Amino acid sequence: MALAEVVVTDAELEPCCYQAPRWLLDGHLGASALGGHLQTIWAARFARRYRGPEPAYRRERWNTADGDFVDVDFHGDSAVTDHPPWLVLFHGLEGSSRSHYAQAFASWARCHGWAYAVPHFRGCSGEVNLTPRAYHSGDHEEIAWILERLRARSRQPLVVVGVSLGGNALLRWAEEAGDGAARIARAVCAVSSPIDLAASGRAIGVGFNREVYTRMFLRTMRQKALRKLEQFPGLFSRDKLFAARDLHDFDDLFTAPLHGFRDADDYWARASAKPHLHRVRIPALLINASNDPIVPGSSIPGQHQVGPCVTMWQPEHGGHAGFAAGPMPGHLHALPEMVMRWIGEHA
Repeated sequence: MALAEVVVTDAELEPCCYQAPRWLLDGHLGASALGGHLQTIWAARFARRYRGPEPAYRRERWNTADGDFVDVDFHGDSAVTDHPPWLVLFHGLEGSSRSHYAQAFASWARCHGWAYAVPHFRGCSGEVNLTPRAYHSGDHEEIAWILERLRARSRQPLVVVGVSLGGNALLRWAEEAGDGAARIARAVCAVSSPIDLAASGRAIGVGFNREVYTRMFLRTMRQKALRKLEQFPGLFSRDKLFAARDLHDFDDLFTAPLHGFRDADDYWARASAKPHLHRVRIPALLINASNDPIVPGSSIPGQHQVGPCVTMWQPEHGGHAGFAAGPMPGHLHALPEMVMRWIGEHA
């Protein structure tokens, strides 16, 4: 795929081509009642993630300047060659290179001969990190350091995708980098990203979301926080950790103070990408399904509210990082194909 400089204009915008399969829409599985929840959960649990064998990763551990490490998984032999174009994916909250969407993009990269890398945010690679620092939704400094190292391996700027939390953090990097982002990346794409963290924080804290997604995230986040407390006694209150009932409580106790924010509200405000999208200077695609149960459609800006380099796609269906397609049980090839088609045309 040839890559070239481009700035997306309103005249070049096109509608998102994703359509959910009928069996996820017509009530056969209760879709009419569950909507975006079914499309979210089905994609993560049951849809086929890759063509052929499971993607094989090779891991590198990179030492950081603050005495810690970041683990990066490379697909196949992509870690030792700079000849093919590079696709980099930043995972979502508590995700990894084994997440369903990461394996779907790995399959795309394998089929199209691209190098592929999935950097893990600290604490998400399966091993406990060495410092109190973890990761957060606006972690653009960590992304900048990672992308600089990956860019050094490539003959041309990278293509970078971020999913959910990883997408918001990636956009914050593009916003902060400004014109300098073009040296590192040809284009970026954020999928199902909570670019208004306060709106998504409220959404995930109520009703079905609270009972399913909040419980799921808090279970692993609390375990990791406890391991940090064992490493660094007195880092925070153990009692308050067990009293946390939603992500706002957790971020107020753990994420915000450990990463230089006053509290959860300050963190959510300062880490959100939405207020700064006009600062993006490279082609950027944002995909957010209208029925995403975690990212409210009302929190997504219109095309007229973002800069000329940003393209907004808001398909009616897809759930949160779902976008399953094809006959039952479905597959996840549609999302990477849709993203990479857009990048091929615009970047």
